[in-house]
Amino acid sequence: MTTDRFGNEFAAGLPYARGAIIRSTEDDFVKLERARRVIERRIAARGPEAIFNFSGLERALPMEASELAVADDEVAPALAGARVRALALEHLGGDAERHDVMLFNRLTAATFATHLALVSPGDAVLGLSPSYTHPTAIRSARQCGARFVETGDLAGLEAALDREPRVSLVVLTRLAVTYDLLPLEIASEAVRLAHARGVRVYVDDAGGARVGPAVFGQPKTLELGADLGATGLDKYGTVGPRLGLLAGDAALVAAIRARAFEFGLEARPMLYPAVARSLSGYRPERVRTLVETTRKVGEALSVVFGARLHVTPVTAQLRADDLLALAMERAGLTTPPIVPIEATAALAMLLLEDYGILTVHFAGMPPGTSSLLVKFIPPETLERFGGADAFAKAVDSSVDRLAAALHDRAALSMLLLRERRAKPPAGNG
Repeated sequence: MTTDRFGNEFAAGLPYARGAIIRSTEDDFVKLERARRVIERRIAARGPEAIFNFSGLERALPMEASELAVADDEVAPALAGARVRALALEHLGGDAERHDVMLFNRLTAATFATHLALVSPGDAVLGLSPSYTHPTAIRSARQCGARFVETGDLAGLEAALDREPRVSLVVLTRLAVTYDLLPLEIASEAVRLAHARGVRVYVDDAGGARVGPAVFGQPKTLELGADLGATGLDKYGTVGPRLGLLAGDAALVAAIRARAFEFGLEARPMLYPAVARSLSGYRPERVRTLVETTRKVGEALSVVFGARLHVTPVTAQLRADDLLALAMERAGLTTPPIVPIEATAALAMLLLEDYGILTVHFAGMPPGTSSLLVKFIPPETLERFGGADAFAKAVDSSVDRLAAALHDRAALSMLLLRERRAKPPAGNG
């Protein structure tokens, strides 16, 4: 059983422990509602400019009036479907003769539909990632009655392929939720090992589809040799909407498409013009600009937090265990009153309340990581906020507030879950 630094056991299917305040995905949603009320109040008092999107995600709807006029589930794909297919195949490195594409309501839906189509009860699904596979893939395998096996490295993958009698899928993660990158030689060898045993490979390329080629010079998703790959259109160089884009072997995509429509996982076809706009406007140079701006913010944060700031080539992170330890030091405490993910959640809420800073912590339900991630920051947003030093001072001040709040569990609960609804009474009376 994996535990955090404080001895808390990780929750099933998650890379962190649950606490007594945020106990479940239901509580994660109440936390999100609380954040939305904060956003509502700030905008009502100061206008939309009072919110600074530092999440690294773009989840708007990039459509003009002429496109909205044809935003219909039958008309839009008839007019824009062919262009979306061509742009998507180019974006993911596909071949129009061999590959096809499918749009989903989000990347999780693409992952789940892939498992629905390709995985059977009793199968094994193997994961290979620079750190760990995203919980969405683990949940998808389990929902299909399969066992998910995190293999760790190439040797572990090869051993699992030899050991497991029924492996139906390898889930390969190029850019992990920790923002560590899988080296190209490892990704290529993983594909070779799987294919040598007749096992299909699905690349969870959420952000890696653009970061890999634009920042690290790696091939596009399908150029890795995988059977299928999917990315999110809200990440790093694209501008939304928040949809999942899957491409791969045409016959496999057809089977996955069928399962997607059967279970309502497909994206609304009326959004095809927005997808075409997002893909046609993509430029690798934008990704590199976002990374460079993040690097500047990381330098400012390192002045404040020193070695406690974890830096990758594309992110700066306050890992939850380090954050809680730092807050406890500032509070003069030796026993943690909350678990690390709750410390991250509280810091994210304080940043939103005091400074209008919207972090990626509120984007996932449940979050895929317990770290406070600083990533892919738009330079125009940073300039509007006041620069990298102003951002670092805001985080430092909010950590001080977090430290003060550690003395009052009730106040922490109010901070995170003020909108929590009472459970309905049991029975019919």
